[in-house]
Amino acid sequence: MTETDVECAKQAEPTQEAGTVEIFIMGKRYRVPIGFTIMKAIEYAGYQYIRSCGCRAGFCGACSTVYRKEDEQKLSFVLACQTLIEDGMYLVQIPFVPANREKYDLDELKPEDNVILSIYPEIARCVSCNTCTKSCPQDINVMQYIQCALRGDIEKAAEISFDCIQCGMCAMRCPADIKHYHVGQLARRLRGKYLDPESHDLKSRLEEMKSGKYDQGIKDLMNKSDEELTEMYRNRKIEAAGDLDNTEEVSK
Repeated sequence: MTETDVECAKQAEPTQEAGTVEIFIMGKRYRVPIGFTIMKAIEYAGYQYIRSCGCRAGFCGACSTVYRKEDEQKLSFVLACQTLIEDGMYLVQIPFVPANREKYDLDELKPEDNVILSIYPEIARCVSCNTCTKSCPQDINVMQYIQCALRGDIEKAAEISFDCIQCGMCAMRCPADIKHYHVGQLARRLRGKYLDPESHDLKSRLEEMKSGKYDQGIKDLMNKSDEELTEMYRNRKIEAAGDLDNTEEVSK
């Protein structure tokens, strides 16, 4: 590393004057710069991520974290990649949640009222404590979609659980041992296969992909720089919902 590189690194490194906060990782006290995410603060403290580091930019669900503030009773449930540190945090990383998914063949299932209950009968044990909802870092009404699944409302259960990232916080806290995120996943699969209208353009698009129509375009994208890709993304054309509706009408 050259002297210039060292000087640049020093300038980029947060300083004591910028302010620090005190946090606890695995029970050990650390002082880290203000403005870091939990994930970055843990690395700053000297820990190396081997697993559960996820996408590092938000919403993949791999970096589940539980913390409690000093002198506070409440537990908080967040994702380490998108949550800023606060003074007095006692952090606990969750490497995985023991929640096995039941085996089923989607082609053999039917979107009947009791189909989810037959595969995940434990949803009948729900006591409506709402702990699952309070634990969700995505602010999903988890208890509501479980109740929808219990009533056989597959469409609504799929809709409410759509933003689930399967971090497992809900299942970890549930006193009834319900695997909420697997229930929501099944609801979305059933809805996508049986209840939602078939896409008018899907078949033709798949045929175009098989024919190699987009091969050159993909190669061109892979050869572009990060700056070029960012500019293309910012300037992309987003079809309004009304345009999509009109397209479907024409296809019909």
